[in-house]
Amino acid sequence: MKIALLGAGRIGQLHARLVASQPDVTEVIVADIDERRAREAAAAIDGRIASGPEDALDAADAAIVAATTDAHPSLVSMAIDRGMPVFCEKPLALELGITKDLVDRIERTSAVIQIGFQRRFDPAYVEARRLVASGELGTVYLVRLIAHDHEPPPDAYIPVSGGLFRDSSIHDFDALRWVTGLEVEELFAAGSVRGFPIFERYDDVDTGAVILRMTDGTLAILGQTRHDPRGYDIRMELIGSKDAVTVGLGANTPLRSLEADAPPMSGPAWTTFLTRFEPAYRAELLTFLRVARGEIPSPCTARDGLEAMRISVAASRSWVEHRPVQLEEIA
Repeated sequence: MKIALLGAGRIGQLHARLVASQPDVTEVIVADIDERRAREAAAAIDGRIASGPEDALDAADAAIVAATTDAHPSLVSMAIDRGMPVFCEKPLALELGITKDLVDRIERTSAVIQIGFQRRFDPAYVEARRLVASGELGTVYLVRLIAHDHEPPPDAYIPVSGGLFRDSSIHDFDALRWVTGLEVEELFAAGSVRGFPIFERYDDVDTGAVILRMTDGTLAILGQTRHDPRGYDIRMELIGSKDAVTVGLGANTPLRSLEADAPPMSGPAWTTFLTRFEPAYRAELLTFLRVARGEIPSPCTARDGLEAMRISVAASRSWVEHRPVQLEEIA
């Protein structure tokens, strides 16, 4: 199988290394708007450089879209025009209307696409989902989501990111839907700029909080920051009537307990999503190769991407308008 890699930034380079290591991937064809970056990414995996995305897609059997978000709609469209399976990093698009139009087209044509929500492939998130679905947690009272970046994104990324809730929180919103098997009914979001004034310049925030009510009454709380001096901290806690469990609390969690009898952190702190979730990224792409071969259906559809985006848009609207937002408002 030949894979077109469209976008050779940090996440694209990781995807390139992971797919190139698979025995049934015979070639990775790299295209990036930055020719130097494409050349370096291709050289690292003994791949080849394409003159552009069309050239890469014409030589491939499947595509991985890891370019900047504003390029996702056009690149995905190019891939599905050729009838090839495509893996697209979240989100499909920054704007809800464009996302809806693309999802409608994907579903109308039965195009094969997998959206990149890697937490669905992390073993602890998988086990949390199983515990909820099996009833072993009992009635789920509360889901607590913690999302702290170690360092803010580069300044140049902030104005094109879509904002905290669309760029980053969308992962938490998808994980919440997937683990609980429920939809969000209503939410209230707040945000502020606490440490990095550049976010305010672009009508964004570096600190956010969201309270969400699911369709069965389960409550969820997300707390998020763009900076955590101790490292990259992503967790999910579920409190149920039969058990209470946590995802992301371990030897590498960048958290210092003030309890005298607490064990110290025994490993190096996670610093980025690339190190924290590399095994999940590997499992995700191995699954995509199975999807591309026609062995299994997509485990994370375009519709999943749209629903996570609807929650992100609702959160952004709630923050701007200072009010609760019903998901039915986000049509």
